[in-house]
Amino acid sequence: MAEPLILVDADACPVKEEIYRVALRRGTRVHIVSNGGVRIPDHPLISRVIVGEAFDAADDHIAENADAESIVVTADILLAERCLKAGATVVAPNGKPFTASSIGAAIATRAIMQDLRGSGDPTAAGRQKSFSKEDRSRFLQALDLAIDRMTR
Repeated sequence: MAEPLILVDADACPVKEEIYRVALRRGTRVHIVSNGGVRIPDHPLISRVIVGEAFDAADDHIAENADAESIVVTADILLAERCLKAGATVVAPNGKPFTASSIGAAIATRAIMQDLRGSGDPTAAGRQKSFSKEDRSRFLQALDLAIDRMTR
């Protein structure tokens, strides 16, 4: 089986350093996809892909390049759905996997929250939970597990 490619939705990704560490340790290629100049380590396994400023340009690039040999790191539910349809493994930065069986509920929840925010419901604005050490640790485990599954 071919070595996986990690595609990272990088502009707001809080786990880039963790991705670099795992990729270098495992010998896995990484494409950091962004609209701007995200700094990356100088290493042949790690590439920067800068897309245009068009809305969803990074998402489009990732979705078009995702396949069964890709691990996509994103918190974007709609991008996760597109990548799952292409056969990719998708992991959120908090370590929670997006799967074919969980994506429908995630999309429905996203739509409900968007509608509530649009209606001015003050409870829908909510505060986003801060990114924790546990999230970081769960992500590292999930990324290692995804690579293990793909290289068996």
